[in-house]
This record gives sequence, structure tokens and C-alpha cells, in this order.
Amino acid sequence: MAPITGKGDSGGSDSRFFTTQKKGETHELRMELHSTDRTAKVDAVKKVIASMTVGKDVSMLFTDVLNCVQTGNIELKKLVYLYLINYAKSQPELTLLAVNTFVKDANDPNPLIRALAVRTMGCIRVDRITEYLCEPLSRALRDEDPYVRKTAAVCVAKLYDIAPGLVQERGFLEVLHDLISDSNPSVVANGVAALSEIAETSGRDVMKISAAVLQKLLAALNECTEWGQVFILDSLAKYTPADAREAEGIIERVTPRLQHANSAVVMSAVKVILAYMEVMGGANADAIRNLTRKLAPPLVTLLNSEPEIQYVALRNINLIVQKRPNILEDEIRVFFCKYNDPIYVKMEKLEIIIKLVSERNIDKVLLELKEYATEVDVDFVRKSVSAIGRCAVKLERAAERCIGVLLELIKTKVNYVVQESVIVIKDIFRRYPNRYESIIATLCDNLDTLDEPLAKASMIWIIGEYAERIDNADELLETFLETFEEEDPAVQLQLLTATVKCFLKNPEDTQDMVQRVLDLATEESDNPDLRDRGFIYWRLLSTDPEAAKMVVLGDKPVIEDDTYKLEPNLLNVLIGQIATLSSVYHKPPEAFVVRAHGRGSAADTGDLSEGIDDDEDEEYEDENDVDEGGEGGVDLLDMGGLNINEPKQVTPSAGLNADLFGGGGNVSQYEPVAKMTKVCTAEKSGGIDIMAGFRQVNSTIKMEIEFSNISSDVPVSNLAIQLNKNAFGLSPASQQIVCNPPISVGGSGRSEVELVVTPAMLIPLPPGQPATPQVQIAIKNIATGKVFYFAVNFTFEALFAPDGALDRTTFIDTWKSIDDKKELYGTVSDLPPSSTDIEQVQNKFKASNVFFIARRPVPNAEGQEVVYFSMKTVTGMEFLAELTFKQGVSACKVCLKTESASYGVLAKLALENLLRN
Repeated sequence: MAPITGKGDSGGSDSRFFTTQKKGETHELRMELHSTDRTAKVDAVKKVIASMTVGKDVSMLFTDVLNCVQTGNIELKKLVYLYLINYAKSQPELTLLAVNTFVKDANDPNPLIRALAVRTMGCIRVDRITEYLCEPLSRALRDEDPYVRKTAAVCVAKLYDIAPGLVQERGFLEVLHDLISDSNPSVVANGVAALSEIAETSGRDVMKISAAVLQKLLAALNECTEWGQVFILDSLAKYTPADAREAEGIIERVTPRLQHANSAVVMSAVKVILAYMEVMGGANADAIRNLTRKLAPPLVTLLNSEPEIQYVALRNINLIVQKRPNILEDEIRVFFCKYNDPIYVKMEKLEIIIKLVSERNIDKVLLELKEYATEVDVDFVRKSVSAIGRCAVKLERAAERCIGVLLELIKTKVNYVVQESVIVIKDIFRRYPNRYESIIATLCDNLDTLDEPLAKASMIWIIGEYAERIDNADELLETFLETFEEEDPAVQLQLLTATVKCFLKNPEDTQDMVQRVLDLATEESDNPDLRDRGFIYWRLLSTDPEAAKMVVLGDKPVIEDDTYKLEPNLLNVLIGQIATLSSVYHKPPEAFVVRAHGRGSAADTGDLSEGIDDDEDEEYEDENDVDEGGEGGVDLLDMGGLNINEPKQVTPSAGLNADLFGGGGNVSQYEPVAKMTKVCTAEKSGGIDIMAGFRQVNSTIKMEIEFSNISSDVPVSNLAIQLNKNAFGLSPASQQIVCNPPISVGGSGRSEVELVVTPAMLIPLPPGQPATPQVQIAIKNIATGKVFYFAVNFTFEALFAPDGALDRTTFIDTWKSIDDKKELYGTVSDLPPSSTDIEQVQNKFKASNVFFIARRPVPNAEGQEVVYFSMKTVTGMEFLAELTFKQGVSACKVCLKTESASYGVLAKLALENLLRN
């Protein structure tokens, strides 16, 4: 019982923290921390740090550890500072007690202690600490010791992340620019790193490389550490040389870095050289040829590294060979797979082999790929077989040899090899029509082995396309029709089309079969795509068989080689991002990086299936992020925390009508109004009816929610909201909704939830599929713990940005550049009078950020006028619209064009809604 007594004596009100498995452990640590023996004190702090590292909560020892900071022992001071950094956000008031020590240490004779003090203050993200940081940081930036200066440079970047205004006011950016001219290369490198970080955070170019700065950077490049070299090289990659001569001079200074042992330095050097080769242009053909020869060896050397580094190098090389294939055109052998390569390395090597294959090396490549097709890894085998087909599509003269290899593989009768071969042979037929049909018989002999949807669909396409050359084409299709209703939608669609093709080529023998298929497609299927295609074919066949032949049997465009899949603009962006995550993902940074604006921390995520625990364990960087009610944000759908800022107040409905006659401001008659729909009934949401709608107010997307307490005995006071991933990337700016006063039974209240667009919340859309307007929402009643779910259709016009206006020239050029196939048409009838008056339509549209471009009368059509509008979403999607009005007719024709085809229907519906309202 002695340890328990000790705990009570020394711990006082903190006795509730003594819950460790080893009784009295915290008490023992506290006693050791107060020991006069320096060794015992150091060991005690180490034990505390060890507990902290494995996840134990040792924050109750904060004051005891803090007392240890008053020491000249640098080891002990480092340990205490490490502890302070970790717990400062949860104990901001107590952290202030250490400020005097920080300030004192920043003036210590020992440069290590000076640097340590400045670094620690920069890592403590508490507002009131930053106030005391400025003076020590200002002195440290001009310190006589380079170690202190380079530490202070990084600290400026950390301070900018917390208080950007403070950095600019105190002139720290100018001091960083001065540090680039420092005599010590490590200081230069850290100065560059800090400015680069600030540039990324602020989105502004704060680097400003001049000719003098350029020479300083190149001089420091030879002397600083490898990571310093990476920062400098990355900065050089963003610099645009004045002319080809300057570019060549910089490349000459950078080229030795290609021999560096660190792969990051090598890739950064490659990035600089590739960027400057663009500046040199075609006028320096000999110089570019020499550089091309120099780039190959370092890239090849990277493939002798560990598998993980190999993979990253291969992903970067994949981009490089798309931009400049001649760099590695003679090195294809180094990309041949080794038996012990991990599968992810093998797959990436295959991609590069396909990109480098040519008529000079196709025979060697085919031998390799044929060997790979006998491996044991199914995915790798399938990729290898697919690669043979892609080689055939890419190289016309080698197509016959590729088909020969595929036929040999089909003879092996290995199920997955045969299926992949059929898939790629279909592509070869599309690339070279009417040239290799002699192999169809071999394919037909292997029908029984096909059990995968894609392979079946490919074989059915071949049968339908070449039905006139296959004697028993109808019988082959009949074998598939026996299981039509159980087949995958892709197989059903191909069966429908192939059967119609067969009928048009041989109507006498296939009439019953086509009738049966059309019945199955239109009457038995619930797949809208299949039914629509069935009805189209039925209408064509019944009204105009000749037109049906033109549509179904018409010449098809020859497919292109898809080896270079990236668009040129995207490729240029990714080449500029070599040696970063972008070059591994093959996506621009904004597609997967969300920069935090502001300082609200994310709430801990909770699993909804476990009922969402109370918020007692949640931590926040700033206590001002949450109101004193104590209810923090909760992650209702387990999608990662979102920032919780000031909670939204719900005002009673009576207040909406309080200023009926007063001067509440001039509101335009065309101000967007949220169309409210009931989304959740009292039965589902614990006695609360919920209505919701969307609109945009002052460039802010708002979700309006009306709560009506029908039968809940507990007044509605605190709620938390979360959105699931959706087609618009919408998420709440604040997850909290506070009802003040609480809504009792029979009362109601209305709230506006501000929504922000977050790329991380964007649900990926399947290619060719339209975006769904549905947004799934969960709301938790904090008082009762009840969570209710509902879905509501988003009002797409609320996404239109205020900067969507185009000048007429840009509008015309954009309209012409969009393929006519991407046009969407519709007619809106029974319009109100205000929507047939073009002047009023312009005003109504402008209020919703749909901007008028021009209007003109329709030639030879009296009373008809065409009006053009443009709009752009906050995510950057542009839509162009043409509206046709006729005098005296309460209808309007709408034509919309956009490159964002998946969202075109939603934009057209938005215009129709605006016209109808």
C-alpha cells in the first residue's frame, strides 16, 4: 500500500492520472525528476521520453519536466525541449513558463544551445510563443556561427506557416534573401529550402533568382550537403534562363551532379537539365545530342539500387522516355526483367519496354515477352501478353511477328493466357482491319476457355465484325445467348450489337435470333444502357434497314497507339515535378495534395459503427477553435478529420420574419434562393424533421438546413455534420452546428453551413460516366447521440464562380475548339414570362454567375434570337451555352458545350432550373 499513499501525498488532485500498469511508476518518475543527481535526472527524462514515444500519456509530468530545463547540460536540455515540443499544444499556458529559458538560451555562448533554443521555439506552434520568438530569431539570422544561421533560416519557414504576416512585418524574407549570398554553403542551402517552402505555402514566387544569386547558388552546389544540393537544384529547375547560352552554362555546372551517390541528387539534376534543354531548343542540336548521351548512364545506374528506389526511378524514367525517347533508345536491355525483381518493378519495366520498342529491337523484345508469358505470376503474364499486342499496334511492320507469338501462346491452352490473347487480338484487328482475319478460326476453337467478361466481349466483337467470314457465326453467338441474362453488362452489349451485325449481313438465318435478343434487351433487362441500345436498334431495323447498315456496319476509325498516354500539357507539368511524388503518381500536385489554410486542427476520427464516442479524447492545436460548450467536431463518416472553425448559429424561424418592413438591406429580386426539400423525416432522425437546399451567397457555397423538432423531448442544441465524398469535392468548413436558443418540441430553426471544395473529398468518376448530383450527408445530434443519414441533390449552379465571364474572342475560340460531339441539347417549355424576356434572363443568370456574352437575331427566322452565355465552376470547369428564344413562345432551346463531359448534363439542368424559377 506504500506506493498508493505516496501517490496521494505527492499527486494531490492529479491522482486520477495514476493508471499505469506498474503502480507508482509516475510517482517514481516525478521523484527522480526532482533529484539533485544530474545522472538520475537525465535518466528520468529519458524514461519520460520513452513512455511518450510508445504512446503513453505523460503530460501530467509537464511542470516537473519543465523544471529540468534550467541546466547547463546540453543532453538534458535537448530531452526537455523534445518533450516541450510534443506537449506544447495541449499545455499552452504552461509552455509560456519556459519562454524566459528560451530567450536566455538564445543568448548562450554555446552556438549549439543558441540554435537549439531557436529551433524549439519554431517547433512550438502556440501563438503566444511566436511573439517572443521574433527577437531571438532576428539575432540568430545574423549570428556569427553558421550553424545558428542555418537553423534560423529553417525556423523562418516554420514561423511563416504559423504567422505569415509577422514574417513580412519583421523583414525576415529579406534576411533570407541575404542568406543566399552567405559564405557558408549549408546556410545558403537552408536559405533556399526555407524560401522554397514559403513559396509553396503562399503560392507566390518569393525566391527571385537574379544573375548574382544564380552564381551564388551554383557555387554553393559544389560544397553543401546532398540534401542542400537537392534544394538548390529544385530551385534552379524553376528558374528560366535568359537565353540558350545561359542555359548551357548552368547545365555545364550541374552535370557533375549526375555522378552523385544520392539518387535524389541525380534525379534533381536530370530535372534541371531536361528543363533547360527546352530553352536551348532545336538550334543547339549538337549540344542536346551530347546531353542526351550523358543522361542515359546515370538513369541506368539507378536500376542497380534497391527495389523501392528502382520503382521510383522507373516511374520517373517512364515520364522521361515519353518526353525524350532517344535518351534511352539504345538501353532497352537494362529494362528486361530479372527473375527476382518484385512484381511492381516488373510491371513498370514492361511499360518502359513498350515505350522503347522499335523495329530495331522488336525481335529481342518478343523473345523476352514470350518468356515472361510462361511465368507463374498471373498478373505479370497477362501484362506481358498485353504488351505483345501493344507492340503489334505500335509497329506495323512487326505486327505479323507479334501475332505469331500470340498464336503460339494460345496453343498452350493456359486459360488466362488465351483470354488475354483474345483481348489484344481484337485491338490488332481494329488497328489493321481486313489483314489478319485468317487467325479467327484458331480463336473460335478456344471459345470454351473464355469465362472472363472482357475476353468474352472481345470474342463476340470479332464474331460480329467478321460474321460473313465465319460459316457458323450465328451458332457461335447462340452459345453465348443461352446465358444472356447472367452475363456481365459489357458482354450483353456486345452480344446485342454482334447479333444485329450478324442479322444485317445474313438476315435469312438470323431473324429469330435477333428478335430474341431484342426482346431480352428491351423487356427482360433492367440495365438502361442495354435497353436504350436495344430500342435504337429495333427502331432502326423496323423503319430503315439501310440506315441501320450505315450506322451499325459503317467504317470505324482505326485505333491509335496508346503508348504515350499522357497529354502533352500534363507531361510537361510532370517533367517539372521529377523527383517528387507527382512523378511517381503521374498526377499534378494539386490532384493529391491539399494545403491547409488556417490553423484549425482536425478532430480525431471515429468509427460510426461503434456509435461515435464522446469527444473527451480529441485534441486541438488552438483552444479557440472550439466554443466553451466543449463539444468538439466528430468525423461522422470516418473520412478523415476536417477543420472545425467557429460553429454556425441556428436562429429560430420567427426571426426570419422579424424585419419585414425595416431597412434590412436591398436584396436583388434575382438573388439565388435555396430550393428546400425534405431530406429526413422525424421517424428516421429521432423526432426531428430536416429540410435542406443549396445556394451561393457572396461567392460562398451555402447549405441551408431547417430543423423542426416534432417529437424530441431533448431540445436540439448541438449537432455535427459531415459529407461523404462526392462529385463536387464538397465538405463543411465547420462540422459544428449550435442551436442557440435550443429548439424545443414544436419549434424550428434554420442554419447555413458553409461548404468548401476540397480535392480530397472528390469522388473519382468512371470514364464516360455522368457525375451524380447526389450528396450523402450524416448528422449527429450530440445531445442524444442519434446519427441520421440522408442524401440530397446538389444545386449545380451554386458551384458557378464569379470569374466565369469570357470576352467574345475567347468565347468564340473556345466554342470552336470543343468537339461538336460534346454538345448537349434540350428544350425548356412552359417558361414563366420573366424567362422569355432576354433582358430579365440576363439579370437572372448574372445573379447566379452565368455571364452574358452576346446576342444576335437568327437569319431568315423572324422573331428568333440566339443568346450566348459562359460560366465556370470554382473547380475550373468551363461551360458555354447557346439559348434560342422565339417571340411569343414560352419555350427555349438550350445548347451547351464543355470539355468536362461528365458534368455537362448537370450544367444544362442548372440552366433549365434557372429558366423555370
